Amino acid sequence: MRTLVAHLVAWTVYLLHWTCRVRVHNDARPQLKAASTSYVYAILHAHQLAALMVADRGLGAMVSRSADGEIIVPTLRIMGCVPVRGSSGQGTANRGGRNALQNLIQHVRDGSTACLTVDGPRGPRCRVHKGIGELGRQSGAVVLATSIVPRRRWIIRNAWDRLQIPKPFTTLDLHFSDPVEHRAGESLESFRRRIHRALAELEQQSDPEEAVHSEPPLVDQPLRRSA
Repeated sequence: MRTLVAHLVAWTVYLLHWTCRVRVHNDARPQLKAASTSYVYAILHAHQLAALMVADRGLGAMVSRSADGEIIVPTLRIMGCVPVRGSSGQGTANRGGRNALQNLIQHVRDGSTACLTVDGPRGPRCRVHKGIGELGRQSGAVVLATSIVPRRRWIIRNAWDRLQIPKPFTTLDLHFSDPVEHRAGESLESFRRRIHRALAELEQQSDPEEAVHSEPPLVDQPLRRSA
């Protein structure tokens, strides 16, 4: 039954993405590619379905080894993504997260992109965990905080992440922060805080109605984005 549900979800997402248009804002990827600079995406758990609909082919994505994780694997594959198994849970809840992160780092070092839902698996919403900092620091990639906002959507309001489901024939507004690069000698915590601030500020600008449900950006050393 779970396998049937997983494949039904996969084909639903695949068909839905063909009905939608994408509008891109503040996209530094052409310049990064021209400079041979790798990049990775930091997204909210709430945006994971919309992110699959705009994903690069070959994008690496971490997936829990849990039963719930099994449901998303066919969707990743049908959208051309590479599932990297594991979970970012801690202690006894850890299901291979460290090993999966190392595999994701190698995936980026080998020349592909990767994406992390940085506030998963249990939040709080927009609380950026350290995995994205490790991914950027160890792979040498810059981090692009990314917000994918469907103009027409369903929102699961009783879920901790307020998961968003794009409606058919809508436009997906794909917003990027300026690249966040690990600085020489910078601590992992400092890097994580800068990514948190970039993502929180990006959501405030791109989706203020939902940003009120997220942790606010950190107030020290505010980031500035180009117009």
